[in-house]
Amino acid sequence: MDTTIRILQGTAARLDALADASVDLVVTSPPYPMIEMWDGIFAAQEGRIGDHLGAGRGRDACELMHALLDRAWAEAYRVLKPGGIACVNIGDATRTLDGDFQLYANHARILQAFQALGCAALPDILWRKPTNAPNKFMGSGMLPVGAYVTYEHEYILVLRKGRRREFRTDQERQRRRQSAFFWEERNIWFSDIWSDIRGIGQTAGDEAARQRSAAFPFELAYRLICMFSVAGDTVLDPFAGTGTTLAAALAAGRNGVGVELDETFVQPVRSSLMALPESANAFNRARLMRHVGFVAEREAEIGALKYVNDYYGFSVMTAQERELLIPEVDGVREGEKGVFVVSYLGEPQADFVEAQRQAS
Repeated sequence: MDTTIRILQGTAARLDALADASVDLVVTSPPYPMIEMWDGIFAAQEGRIGDHLGAGRGRDACELMHALLDRAWAEAYRVLKPGGIACVNIGDATRTLDGDFQLYANHARILQAFQALGCAALPDILWRKPTNAPNKFMGSGMLPVGAYVTYEHEYILVLRKGRRREFRTDQERQRRRQSAFFWEERNIWFSDIWSDIRGIGQTAGDEAARQRSAAFPFELAYRLICMFSVAGDTVLDPFAGTGTTLAAALAAGRNGVGVELDETFVQPVRSSLMALPESANAFNRARLMRHVGFVAEREAEIGALKYVNDYYGFSVMTAQERELLIPEVDGVREGEKGVFVVSYLGEPQADFVEAQRQAS
């Protein structure tokens, strides 16, 4: 099996290269309206934003920022297949303008935009970032009423285009079974609060690039891709940034398309994709090893599990996990500009299987 990863340069609101209903899943984190580090990106596209900010008209500026994002959401809706899912990681903003401190509810505004397009809202996820910060408030210290709680969470909105996706052919159903997740992963992944994934620092090449990047952790993108798509699907990130979604799609055996306006990100993404197979395979093997550890603990508590995975020979909790197969990346080669072809072994990791055989 081969997949392709494509990098398109341009604005997220211009996905002309993609046909209608050609994408199975959107996973993205856009620039956050009313977060100061992204003011310049928005103002460069709509001059009135800077005027409103300078005059202390925060709500007017916020609405214009979201109007720019609306164009991207409309394109994402166009290219999504019926039954396709969009996952949008977004944080609300708090800001003081002209001496007035306010919350700007970005997640609510984006949710409204997708629903206006016709998407169904599914239960969202609160990503609560672990923090060591000792202060849990902002404002007037110990005195009421001017203190405000600090925000330590972001939202992952989950939207569906049309009705629930159906798997009609034998091939589609087989790909779905091979894309299953482990029982213990399901219990963590499908919780409404994620507190086990840490936020990351901005590691783009220069300070200006770090200010423009809305990078989220690899594991967050990988988890969403495994939850809401199957092997061979196409995953789109209309705000590709440092390429996290593309990297996660590669590791999970999906096709990926990323759109990025800022050309300073494009070359680093190309370089990281070429170097990714080793780290992607290490991440997937760690996933397998976590399951082996879970099985050992579970069987010590309740005895042998009922089902066995067909490929790896280890025990699993349910019959739906019997055909689960985690991809092993064989290599990545660059084709035409901005297109990378990823090959996979198409079989379980031989050394892992042999190690499990010897251990048993």
